[in-house]
Amino acid sequence: MSGSTIIFYLLAALTLVSGFLAVTSRMIFRSAIFLLFSLFGIAGLYLWLQYEFIFAVQIVVYVGGIAVLIIFSIFLTQKSGEELPSQNRSRRILSALAALAGMLLILTQIYQHNFVGSTEKPEEVSVARIGSQMLDVTDQGYALPFEVVSMLLLAAMIGCIVIAMRSSDKKQGST
Repeated sequence: MSGSTIIFYLLAALTLVSGFLAVTSRMIFRSAIFLLFSLFGIAGLYLWLQYEFIFAVQIVVYVGGIAVLIIFSIFLTQKSGEELPSQNRSRRILSALAALAGMLLILTQIYQHNFVGSTEKPEEVSVARIGSQMLDVTDQGYALPFEVVSMLLLAAMIGCIVIAMRSSDKKQGST
């Protein structure tokens, strides 16, 4: 077994085990930390595949942004040390059946697909080319969708702040 194969299996194991622990842990802060490790494993897989740009985006956006935001949210709710309530048996069974059905659906799609090898040389993708494609102002660029997504994220952040302020006002009014 080559070193590259060992690295792949280690990164895949980190991603899968951390993802499973993130879903099954009853401590909400531990779940967030396991999610963070799972996202690091996915970033490692991107780096292993030599997709440096997607690796950097994964680290900056998901690990640096989303996971840290989730951890701060947990601390702000002041429930970081509490255990989540255990779910009843019927909910666990339905969750397991839904996960099994999803896995079966994915596996049937994989086995039905005819994978055909290609003799063409893969196109070299660089960070400079990705940047020029994304922010090109001609009609082939992606500047407008990029700006629309940023406005959508800004609106979501403002909505979260408004909801948090309303809930804190209700708590102060009831005491």
